[in-house]
Amino acid sequence: MADCSAFAGHELIARGPLPKVALAAKAAWDDGRARLLIFDDETGRQIEIDFRGDSAEVAAKLASPPPQRGRPRLGVTSREVTLLPSHWEWLAEQPGGASATLRRLVDAARRGEAGRRREAQEAAHRVLFALAGDLPAFEEANRAFYASEWDRVEDLTSFWPPDVRSYVLDMIGRVRAFDLDQAR
Repeated sequence: MADCSAFAGHELIARGPLPKVALAAKAAWDDGRARLLIFDDETGRQIEIDFRGDSAEVAAKLASPPPQRGRPRLGVTSREVTLLPSHWEWLAEQPGGASATLRRLVDAARRGEAGRRREAQEAAHRVLFALAGDLPAFEEANRAFYASEWDRVEDLTSFWPPDVRSYVLDMIGRVRAFDLDQAR
């Protein structure tokens, strides 16, 4: 897993590999700190950790992943896809069948520039909403973010708690980098 960041309220308490961050968050949990959030720095998704037990028990839970449905050896999860009959016919004719073809198409789309920008934008939005949704000028900053008004985002976030602002601007900076590359 990529690096993670943990916040207690609006304070960044740890950043780095998940086991290190989880133990720092566990210590904050034990101290009674409220509103603990841990983010995957790549995807912006929140990571849920069961803090019950001592630090060794928390570390052990992280080492053993939860059971999965689907084909566990491959990390496959079964879901439903709705397509027209002509789509199913085309997929059935492809090498490897429907599932392999769909995986190839998804991977190709994700590798594309627009796909990577969209993933970065979604990650930044997740963090922005979770960490700053209750802060002044959040809605204006969110609109400026989606309008790619980068200087306005920086101005609107200038009064936010420093750790939140820094992390949010770092995540937004990944989206901004795509725009700068497009301008070249």
